[in-house]
Amino acid sequence: MKKLSAVQLKQQALIFDVANTLEAQGREELDGMVQCWFDVQYHQFPGSLLLRFQFEDESALIAAAAEEKKWQKRLSAALLKKGVVFKDKCKHLIFTTDGPED
Repeated sequence: MKKLSAVQLKQQALIFDVANTLEAQGREELDGMVQCWFDVQYHQFPGSLLLRFQFEDESALIAAAAEEKKWQKRLSAALLKKGVVFKDKCKHLIFTTDGPED
């Protein structure tokens, strides 16, 4: 794996901070949420960032689906406070039952 540059390390720290904060809030507010994980191509950041909220099962996912837009707005707001702006905030956070290894 290629070593990350200083800028990419700052981006990584920023993403971890926001993801950990949203994960803690999500576990409190969303029934059946297991974890928050993300994919990112640092050379295409922020456009390539995709945060995923993983749920235990399909029924928990369906129950939480109405809240997805609210969480997309929270992600966008949290990153905006750190100086990161999305063109389309709706495509950077999704709810899923898949884990990082799936």
